[in-house]
Amino acid sequence: MSTKDFVEKDYYKVLGVPKDATEAEIKKAYRKLARENHPDANKDDAKAEERFKEISEANDVLGDPKKRKEYDEARALFGNGGFRAGGPGAGGSFNFDLGDLFGGAQGGPGGFGGGGGIGDVFGGLFNRGGGPAGRTQPRRGQDIESEVTLSFTEAIEGATVPLRMSSQQPCTACSGTGDKNGTPRVCPTCVGTGQVSRGSGGGFSLTDPCVDCKGRGLIAENPCEVCKGSGRAKSSRTMQVRIPAGVFDGQKIRLRGKGAPGERGGPNGDLFVVVHVDAHPVFGRKDDNLTVTVPVSFVEAALGGEVRVPTLGGPAVTLKLPAGTPNGRTMRARGKGAVRKDGTRGDLLVTVEVAVPAELDDKAREALETYRDATASTDPRAELFEAAKGA
Repeated sequence: MSTKDFVEKDYYKVLGVPKDATEAEIKKAYRKLARENHPDANKDDAKAEERFKEISEANDVLGDPKKRKEYDEARALFGNGGFRAGGPGAGGSFNFDLGDLFGGAQGGPGGFGGGGGIGDVFGGLFNRGGGPAGRTQPRRGQDIESEVTLSFTEAIEGATVPLRMSSQQPCTACSGTGDKNGTPRVCPTCVGTGQVSRGSGGGFSLTDPCVDCKGRGLIAENPCEVCKGSGRAKSSRTMQVRIPAGVFDGQKIRLRGKGAPGERGGPNGDLFVVVHVDAHPVFGRKDDNLTVTVPVSFVEAALGGEVRVPTLGGPAVTLKLPAGTPNGRTMRARGKGAVRKDGTRGDLLVTVEVAVPAELDDKAREALETYRDATASTDPRAELFEAAKGA
């Protein structure tokens, strides 16, 4: 708000009191209007919120004897844009544009030495420094973090899960005002902004939350017994949250606007959900691909053939196993993996594991002995020993 607004606004009219109203009458009028127009009692009503700000601003000035005196003097000096000129033969007043005064006068005769105009003189009036005086600013709700554990299949396909969360909500006992009478006053330290500035040297300043009102911009003269004047109380709620397909174990998902409600029309905070994924007895995961190990017999690996492979949540696929497939070879079933961000799927990586039978019947043993005799001239470790000698 500009200094011009302070001079031109009629705070007595805002509160509906006469100019000679007592402090008690001003306080009574403010409490009544503040209760009727408080944002927490008029949700989604922008006019009521703006009205509440005007009421708080008027009370901040008229409720303080020193500020009220300065305000009355300023109104008398610049009332309705008129300046009362004194001196011989003046005999009245003449009008001029207040914008000339508050809009940055230049140096020279009658000027202000190249400064910011008379606005600089009144910039500190009521200790506001030209900032958003008396206005309680919207305050963003807190972020909330929660955890959820999904099965392997839920993580791959996506799932909707219930989350029970505890967060700070507007106190129902005082309608979020923090005052048991529903009429908090604007914090005089931060003038309702919830923040204070401090110099850090070199012409820079830092902004910190106001310690007197704890960043709320309001102070409860009669603190609510339930929330102790904070205007917030712990509340639990259950929310159905959609976890997107393809999430990883340990991934943190951000859901905008699903956190704690804001104050005075401020936006909600965000909800951060940390996902934990249970292991699967058959399938694993590597990036966007799924993995599975498939046992094959020695005959299948040596002679080749077709092998059926299970998929996650779908029908089995058949892969062609080339003759002479070694143990540990990995084949690929395309499009049978995890869901990617663009909606496509990764692949299923199938690793072959040659299964050695623990027991053999007489016929199988005889066949293997015949195979052994037929391949006795071939030493599978010959190249190993030759390499070892060379090293």
